[in-house]
Amino acid sequence: MIRYTHDKVKAKMLADLMVRKEYEDLNDEFELFREMLRIRLMTGKTQEDLAKTLHTTTSAISRLENSGGKKHHSPSVATLRKYAKALGYHLKIQFIHESAA
Repeated sequence: MIRYTHDKVKAKMLADLMVRKEYEDLNDEFELFREMLRIRLMTGKTQEDLAKTLHTTTSAISRLENSGGKKHHSPSVATLRKYAKALGYHLKIQFIHESAA
């Protein structure tokens, strides 16, 4: 039985140019969700702690933090603002010209 590592599967998938383009197009979302998880962990809060603060469920927080790349679900700015505030942060959104990116 052949066992594949995440890195090997990812490399094989990204060899397909269509898959690579889609993956790269989602990079901003992936960065956002990685940052959300990073600040929650940095503040020492669990998903359960955050759910209580936001008057929601732990599963809702999990879905929010793991929705990167899922085109059918993008959290609203209001939701992102509440998430940030509950962790002692504020949300800043900015436009960056393509030539600067």
